[in-house]
Amino acid sequence: MKQDILLVGTGALATLFAVRLSEAGHSVSMLGTWKDGLASLKEKGARIVDSDGTERAFNVHATDDPREVSGAKHAIVLVKSWQTERVARQLKDVLAPDGLALTLQNGLGNRETLARDLGAGRVSLGITTTGATLLGPGLVKVGGEGILSLEQNQALGPLEAALRSSNFNLKIVPDARSLIWGKLVINAAINPLTALLRVPNGELLSHPLARKVMSALARETAEVAAAESVPLPFANPIEAVEDVARKTAKNISSMFQDVRRGAPTEIDAISGAVTKRGEEHGIPTPYNRACWQLVKAM
Repeated sequence: MKQDILLVGTGALATLFAVRLSEAGHSVSMLGTWKDGLASLKEKGARIVDSDGTERAFNVHATDDPREVSGAKHAIVLVKSWQTERVARQLKDVLAPDGLALTLQNGLGNRETLARDLGAGRVSLGITTTGATLLGPGLVKVGGEGILSLEQNQALGPLEAALRSSNFNLKIVPDARSLIWGKLVINAAINPLTALLRVPNGELLSHPLARKVMSALARETAEVAAAESVPLPFANPIEAVEDVARKTAKNISSMFQDVRRGAPTEIDAISGAVTKRGEEHGIPTPYNRACWQLVKAM
């Protein structure tokens, strides 16, 4: 059954989701604030460059006016963490009374922020490990195929079906916290370093000092996760991080993409969140703290 789906955001992942959902026949609207992105989406549609260089485009309804998408029953939140408070206020007016917002964002605290305005029953949690690189406004390339994991929620039914029909490798998990923290270990170890060194993910494995710092970041974040009583989805965090860096060697991390175009980063919700949670548990996180401060200083 075809669905009307609202994507909140106009960046790399939002564009990828717009392409795949549209290709499967679903009606897609995109709500955002990035003027160049909105202009391109309106004029040219959501576009993707395939591995063979072929470019494909799909029509979407793109707007910066929440009133144009009011009454939405299915919303997928794909904005940066620093935008979540604003989006929560918008969705309070936009989302239908029986609507559901699914957050697939990086970092900690996004579900809680959305739930404060929408109510816990109207927010669902998920995580994606698919990488996407924005080549230009409204134009995306897949940087590495991954898994879309959704926390079990009966209200997800129609949205889950729509995503399954849209070429996503989807699985349902009983508790997404483990995966959220697992991805946080990966993001905290890779994203700040790639942004600071201005290199693709795989380059971190080529330089002994970068590799050493990456391992320390992973270890610190895993220690904080253990203090939070969250089991990680892998036994060895350092091996997991190196495996991701290897598999996404050519990928430009989202934080590096942000720094490259002068946009705000998600460093507060990643390295900053690890540092603050570490303080609460009395766990020192000097490497995460240093990355947090250095990226903030850029």
